Amino acid sequence: MNKDNATFEEIFKQNERRIHYHIHKLNIRDPHQEFYTEGLVAMWNAYEKYQPDKGPMATYFNYTIRNRMIDLMRKQNREQENGASYKQERKTQIDDGNYYLSGAFSYPIMKVAETGVALYDAEFWQEVRGQLTENQWKWVRYFVIEDMPVKEIAEMEDVSVEAVKSWGKVVRRKLWGRVGDGELETVW
Repeated sequence: MNKDNATFEEIFKQNERRIHYHIHKLNIRDPHQEFYTEGLVAMWNAYEKYQPDKGPMATYFNYTIRNRMIDLMRKQNREQENGASYKQERKTQIDDGNYYLSGAFSYPIMKVAETGVALYDAEFWQEVRGQLTENQWKWVRYFVIEDMPVKEIAEMEDVSVEAVKSWGKVVRRKLWGRVGDGELETVW
């Protein structure tokens, strides 16, 4: 193969199989012919930049085609990873990453603003308060209604974080029967 006395079309016809060889060798599935096109462009660039005194053209074609395909694979993998991390980050922003378990399934805890449910209904909350101790009501008031973090509630009430969490566990157990009515389902 000599660039001086052959056109690119002739060299392409002689070396087209190199592109297919590298696609196969790198275990690439190419349904949209992206890698084939990349190999073709790489072959054209190699043809244009080839210097006979540096070595055989076939070696330069192999080197250029293989490395361009590897670069394209890395680029696609990076885009896919960035897309996956973006999706995970967005999902976490939407549901705060908080879930509650019900049987074998987990469900995202929706924010009050997203559910459209008004949390303050005096009659409802009076009924709930009547079933709870003072500490349990503090958990409902601060954690559920005012959306305060558990750590902040613990500091404010001068108790441990575990104590505040236990108040919440008891509240959930006590009010579990009410979830069937659909009233507290969006909260817990």
